Amino acid sequence: MAKKFGLPQKYQYHLHYLLFYHLFFSLFYTWYIINFGGDSRGYWVFGMEQVLIRGEESWMKYFGEGTTFILWLCYFPSKVLGLEYITGNILYGFLGFIGIRYLFIMTAEYFPMNHKVLNISLFPTIFYMANFNFWSSGVGKDSLCFWAIAWFMFAVQKYNTRWWQGLIAFFFVYLARPHMGQALIIGTAIAIVFGSEIRREYKIVLTIMAFIGSVYLMSNTLEVLKLEEVSLESLESYTSTKAKDLGRGNSGSAVDISSYPLLFKIFTFLYRPIFIDAHNIMALLSSIENALYLWLSLFIIRNWTPEALRDMPVFLKVGFITSIPVTLAFANSLGNLGVMMRMKNMIMIYFALFILFLITYNKKLRYQKYLEKQRYYQKRQEIIAQKAAAKEGNA
Repeated sequence: MAKKFGLPQKYQYHLHYLLFYHLFFSLFYTWYIINFGGDSRGYWVFGMEQVLIRGEESWMKYFGEGTTFILWLCYFPSKVLGLEYITGNILYGFLGFIGIRYLFIMTAEYFPMNHKVLNISLFPTIFYMANFNFWSSGVGKDSLCFWAIAWFMFAVQKYNTRWWQGLIAFFFVYLARPHMGQALIIGTAIAIVFGSEIRREYKIVLTIMAFIGSVYLMSNTLEVLKLEEVSLESLESYTSTKAKDLGRGNSGSAVDISSYPLLFKIFTFLYRPIFIDAHNIMALLSSIENALYLWLSLFIIRNWTPEALRDMPVFLKVGFITSIPVTLAFANSLGNLGVMMRMKNMIMIYFALFILFLITYNKKLRYQKYLEKQRYYQKRQEIIAQKAAAKEGNA
């Protein structure tokens, strides 16, 4: 696939390295969950107490949204084939790697330049982030959603030929996490309306389709979230209750954010855990990433230009716009740093790539202005030389 898109040899090598790197995290994920616990193993051994099957157990009885959908996907490899949990993590980890590959290829193809921090190129280094690879390397909603969202973005980038891939990818996102599917529709619709890549008549048709799809799926999404209606009161009640429940945990990652102002909640979701919050190895590795995200965020205002937003690849527009309501929702409802690390893994890469694009785009503009200035002075010197030669000839 890398050769098909004409990637340089060094980037092809990096994709090979990332495959083995991601495989390592699938093995590490297995060890981590077995020793420290997590929902992942419950999906594979069918130990999820919140899912009750009435009558005789069968594969299709597990089909549904959320947890039941993951159990439905795990039924055949686990129950029928009898594959071990470590094998399941490798399978789901491979899906996570495919998602990484989609984003890697689009970044290499559509970003104008690169940028270095401490003399280290952010691309492809950003794809080696430990927390980013860890939560996309094992059985569960995290790996599945990360892969499906990345696939959806890959399809959106060339929607005219890959639209059918987008539908399949959306199917997986929505059934795994309906609220993420709803956010994807909204993000895509906004990107279409304000984007310059799509013809006006197509914008109208696609916007109407997105609106109809959003309205059609809204009732089901509310049912999954156990909300009766779409209103500020119901959403506020849901998020505050969720935050208090997660903030009462006994683990070192529990944080009661229910009394935080909105900006503090957003900061907590995007940039914590920080080093003083780290209570285990994954929290420490996540702290390193969050420090980089925080440092990159300082460049947004300096590099924010209408031209950069206009010329931004479609997949990045959709990804960034989708991340805004998701960030606001999760920042208001999650009171556990461990859960935050998992949830933001689906969207944080788009936030980081958004900032990287702003930096590299303006870096390219500055370089182009420098070349224009050089050409101007070169042309000026040629004119001066010509005039001087003409005077000498007349003399």
